[in-house]
Formats: sequence, structure tokens, C-alpha cells
Amino acid sequence: MTKQFGKTGRAVTEIGMGTYYDKPWIRIAKHGISIGASRKIKSIRTGLEGGVNLIDTAEAYYSEPFVAKAISGRKRDDLFIATKVWLDHLHHDDLIAALERSLRALKVTYVDLYQIHFPNTSVPIRETMGAMEEMMEKGKIRAIGVSNFSLDQIMEANSVLTRSEIAASQINYSLIHRKVEKDIVPYCQKNGIAVLAYYPLGHGLLAKPDSRMEAVCSRNSKTPAQVALNWLVSKPGVFAIPRASRAKHVVEDLGGSGWRLSESDVAELEKEFPLEMPPS
Repeated sequence: MTKQFGKTGRAVTEIGMGTYYDKPWIRIAKHGISIGASRKIKSIRTGLEGGVNLIDTAEAYYSEPFVAKAISGRKRDDLFIATKVWLDHLHHDDLIAALERSLRALKVTYVDLYQIHFPNTSVPIRETMGAMEEMMEKGKIRAIGVSNFSLDQIMEANSVLTRSEIAASQINYSLIHRKVEKDIVPYCQKNGIAVLAYYPLGHGLLAKPDSRMEAVCSRNSKTPAQVALNWLVSKPGVFAIPRASRAKHVVEDLGGSGWRLSESDVAELEKEFPLEMPPS
């Protein structure tokens, strides 16, 4: 199932694929050692074959080359590829150099969404966004996004853009991490900014049997992961990017789209997973 990705005019699958594999893996990958490369590439291809067009990566993940291999031979315009620039590369020239490296790693001429991975208060946001807009004018970026920004930081980043707008905000968002519903999510929904939810399964916790979801899963004949993902993507403007590390998990995740929980199911889940989780 697809929906409009913010104000970009693109129809994007509401469940995409993330390519962050974990910190120990990244530490090894920095040295050119790619453990489980074929399995990860197969997982991404499985999602593509299942109709997914949204892939999220980052220069800091060291997974851009995997994405390049997975998308090889596919029509570029059918894909929505998002990557990120690391916080050490937010000065004008550094950002442009980082983007060029990502384009080479991905083997593409443009990215659909280029995101600031984390804010860096030591670099003026106006300088960073100026470089972003230059790259948009050259056709190397189709849309600008931010990741891990507070609401104030999102608003500031948007305010310094002169020829475009923030298209997406990537945040930690799931049934067990709902505090972003207090400010960031409603702001984005009101202003046509897509929300990219990372850790949509709460580091895997929501993919396991849970008595709080048991009845909803049973009524819908769905797994916990599928119910948790459907709850997320039923929200206007919200897209989930579960990690694509194993083909069987990707297939299961895709089952979280193409249907909708009932209003009563949503209410039941939100009662069991309240906005403010009680202290354990």
C-alpha cells in the first residue's frame, strides 16, 4: 500500500526497509568487512520483489553498497531512496563531499531524500540547508529531511530554507515509544511533513508474543509485528522502516500493510500501550 510522501508528490510504500544493522556490525564494516552481506542484499531484494519502493540508509551505516547491489537492474524512478549525512559533515563543502560519496556508493545520480542524521549545534543550520538547496538545484537531491531533531530544531531548519521545505522527519516511533505524539507527529501532520518511524518494532520487542496484543492479533489473524506496524502506518503521513536483515522477516513485515485495524482495535492497543508508559 502506498501513500503520498509529504509534499513531494511521490507515492511511497507505507512500509519501507531500513538498513541500520547495529553498532558492532558498523564497527567491523568500517574496515571493509561485511558480515552477512549476501543475506542482507537478499532481504532488500525480497522487499523490492514484494512491492516496496522505500529504502532508508545512511553514510554512517556502511550499507549503501548493499542497497546499490540490491537495486541493480531496477528502474531508478520507481524507487524512493533515502540516505543521511553524518553530523560531522554538515558544513557546506563537507556536506557536498558526503553526498557525492553516497551517490557513488549507491551508484545513482540522485537521492529522493537526503537527511541530516543528527543535529550539530556547532554548525549553523542555515549553512547546512544552503548546501542542501544547492544540491537540490543541481538535481542531486529531490527532497530534504531531518532525523533525530526536536520540534524546535525542525521548525528552525524549515525556517531557513528559502526555496524548499522540510519533506520528512525521521524519529524513533512505535507503540512502546509514543512520546513523539505530543509534539513532533502532530506538527508534521499539520504541515505536510512525512514521518519516517525507525525502530517501529521497538528493537524487536513488538515482534514477540505479548499478552497486550494477543486479542488484536487473534481477531485480525496477524502476527505481533504486523499489528504493531499497521498501527503505525494507519497514522496519517507516517511511514515505517523496519530493518531488512532477513528475508523471512521482510516478508512478515510486508504483511503489516494492505489492511487496517479497526477503530476499536486501535483504541485497545493505545490503552495497553499508553502515551506515557507507567514506570516499571
